[in-house]
Amino acid sequence: MTERCGWVTDDPQYILYHDQEWGRPERDGKKLFEKLVLESFQSGLSWLTILRKREGFRRAFAGFEPEVIAGWGAAEVETLLQDASIVRHRGKVEATLSNAAVWCAIEHEEGFSQFIWSYVDHTPLRPQRASLSDVPAQTDLSKRLSRDLNARGMKFFGPTTAYAFMQAAGLVNDHVMSCPTFAEIAEEPVDPSGNSA
Repeated sequence: MTERCGWVTDDPQYILYHDQEWGRPERDGKKLFEKLVLESFQSGLSWLTILRKREGFRRAFAGFEPEVIAGWGAAEVETLLQDASIVRHRGKVEATLSNAAVWCAIEHEEGFSQFIWSYVDHTPLRPQRASLSDVPAQTDLSKRLSRDLNARGMKFFGPTTAYAFMQAAGLVNDHVMSCPTFAEIAEEPVDPSGNSA
């Protein structure tokens, strides 16, 4: 019998996210930034909390346009901290602004998607987990990604958040093997060129 990954609840929004988005390779640099921001805010909270506030985040952070957010300052931070549609955490809000500037620097140097996907040689990892207990919270690769981005000024992006980001963005297919989505993703053609979709 096949069934979804055990972390999925019966919430329709969560099921849709699991089935159609989580673990599917994302190569658009701006969409990767959105995932990075949301995973950074998730630290210490349930993912469902973040998912339910996603549209609020999208509105508050200018559609996750890093070039726009990078130009914001103290006034915008104070406005965001009054916005109940997002998670009002000063450190994470301020980090989003500075992380947008890091994104812009990498985008101008080589392309953010190109940079991120180079960590897996532009090909999704497929570790084939038998159960949720086999899924690690972080890996040596996520530690390296976190360390490298932290060195560039990225904040609220530790090894565990980095691995959650890698899972969400499809750099690693961490659906358990009994989950129908695992096979769907595994059968999708891979674009090893690193070109954005």
